[in-house]
Amino acid sequence: MGAFLGRLVYLLSPRYRGRIRENLRLTGFATTSGDVRRMAWENAGEIGKGATELVWALFRPIDDVASKVVRRTGWEGVEKLRAGARPIVFVIPHLGGYDVAGRYLWTQLPILAMYRPNKLAWVDQMMREGRDRGAAPDGTNTAPATMAGVRMILKHLRRGGCSVVLPDQVPGQGDGEWVDFFGKPAYTMTLAARLAERKDAACMIVTCERLPRSEGFVLHVRPLPGALPGESAARCINRALEEAIRARPEQYLWGYNRYKRPAGAEAPDAGRTAP
Repeated sequence: MGAFLGRLVYLLSPRYRGRIRENLRLTGFATTSGDVRRMAWENAGEIGKGATELVWALFRPIDDVASKVVRRTGWEGVEKLRAGARPIVFVIPHLGGYDVAGRYLWTQLPILAMYRPNKLAWVDQMMREGRDRGAAPDGTNTAPATMAGVRMILKHLRRGGCSVVLPDQVPGQGDGEWVDFFGKPAYTMTLAARLAERKDAACMIVTCERLPRSEGFVLHVRPLPGALPGESAARCINRALEEAIRARPEQYLWGYNRYKRPAGAEAPDAGRTAP
């Protein structure tokens, strides 16, 4: 159903279809016109699956959702960190079953995630109710995307808890910086970078690979690599995301306008590469 709906939207929306194709051309995953069309069609189906999975993940019992993770790679690193009582910041891009990944982590660890309210009241209520299923003792798994919410996250980490950040959403004015993403400047949130730079917390990149024929998901966990000389923390995270996306490019959210300029943000310097 998800694949059908995703491809239906792709066929009916020239603007959406054009964005997917342009992003695939930009990244070099598909070079010829035929390859671009084939990969865009496959990607539209995968994005549709992600949309239907979101509704399912929000309203099924949380243990049912977690049971669909049939294999894990790199989880021993998480266990080692938690054995030493280290807080962990999990950075999850919009790749594969990203909401399944979040629900799975909530069954394993004390998670507090930041949530930006949706502009549609009924969607916001649905998202909040869904994500607070299996909530912490205080009744919530989420913190607002405000300075108060950042303080909640920091306090939770100091107490030994863990957090989840989706780093590839375009932030509002003042909450980001222009950093390269697949060779083009993208306005990138600085929150994930600030959390990753904390000495008392570890940072892990998490992806949830969607298996074919509804066979479930594979959770991949890897430490954030060290920054290259002269590389900013935000660019380091983007580089790690690029590596993860290259493993399953057809499952990334290429229909999202990742390179848009938010209202009030200065334009990037076209004459230089973002750090």
